[in-house]
Amino acid sequence: MDRRDFSRHLATAAALSAIPEWARAQPPVKQPPVAPAHSHGGMGAFIDALAAGDPAERAKILPATWRNIALVVYPGFFPLDLFGTKQVFDGLLNTNVHLVAKTREPVSAGRHVQLVPNHTFEDCPTGLDVLFLPGGGDGTVAAMKDPAMMAFLQRQAPSARYVTSVCTGALILGAAGLLKGYKATTHWVTHELLASLGATPVKSRVVQDRNRITGGGVTAGIDFGLTIAAALAGERYAKALQLNIEYAPAPPFQAGEPDGAGPVITEALRGTYTSIVANARAAAAGSVGAS
Repeated sequence: MDRRDFSRHLATAAALSAIPEWARAQPPVKQPPVAPAHSHGGMGAFIDALAAGDPAERAKILPATWRNIALVVYPGFFPLDLFGTKQVFDGLLNTNVHLVAKTREPVSAGRHVQLVPNHTFEDCPTGLDVLFLPGGGDGTVAAMKDPAMMAFLQRQAPSARYVTSVCTGALILGAAGLLKGYKATTHWVTHELLASLGATPVKSRVVQDRNRITGGGVTAGIDFGLTIAAALAGERYAKALQLNIEYAPAPPFQAGEPDGAGPVITEALRGTYTSIVANARAAAAGSVGAS
């Protein structure tokens, strides 16, 4: 098996989670020793079947130049905003998925959950394919007021192929002035704040306006991730990723939006966010993104 063939087999095995994390994380120049051939059987055929004989589609699925995606984390972000998205991104071939934070210290993401970043704001790669912000509560408000976060986003956004967020991560992008003149969405409880940051609020699971792609609250991260996957690797490959994670939502209740939940539940839940929304509104008003 030559180097090119091994690269294809290794990359596809990564997409199907068939090899360990240490093997998946390495770019082509740092590949581990060749694993037994039987562990990669049929992987080249998998790519060929999805490409359907189209060289351009094959190049999208398995790009010659490795992609770079930066998932920006901060204390207090919502884990599912990130993990749902990351699960999809980890299946993209020849793609480095970086966890980026202000420092390399573990970042708290709720009760008993910590992430260890592998890049800081200072050493994060530039020219990113995707720059991504998850949402949060008080942590989002703090990030909106953090000069280091604002400087990092403003520095990275001009060269990023896609500038993106899920949930209230949109407020952080907006505070940095990166949503002015763009349509966007966020968690329903903070949706009205987008206008104060110069964006046009759109109530939708995922909203794309040029190279700005934003997702709604929390679980929309999976929908968002698949949208990005289709943009980068093509619709067939994105559908394969969806099938691989068996994403076929069938919730027990139709209460995932205010209209479905009804006014009693909606207003009761809205009341628990009163202070966070007020603090986010104040942070938005004092940001460079304020309209």
